Amino acid sequence: MPKAYWIAHVTVTDPEAYGRYAAIATEAIAAHGGEFLARSGRYVQLEGTERARNVVARFPSLEAAVACYRSDLYQQGLAHAKGAAVRDLVVVEGLD
Repeated sequence: MPKAYWIAHVTVTDPEAYGRYAAIATEAIAAHGGEFLARSGRYVQLEGTERARNVVARFPSLEAAVACYRSDLYQQGLAHAKGAAVRDLVVVEGLD
């Protein structure tokens, strides 16, 4: 089964609230077999909308990544991100 990649591009507008989201999201991602490959750090924006925070997490499958997003724990964390950031999030299935 191909791995899946959760890719988020984020502009944080309320660091305190977003920090609460990140703590809970980290727990939810780990609980669904996810692991971070990139979390902020250096980047070069070549096209599109620049966002200062870029995150890539690898999951065992597309289904696991989507289950994480839909989980009660992740949704609890996501409530803190609402209004605390401008985000784009996509889950992409990797090549087998």
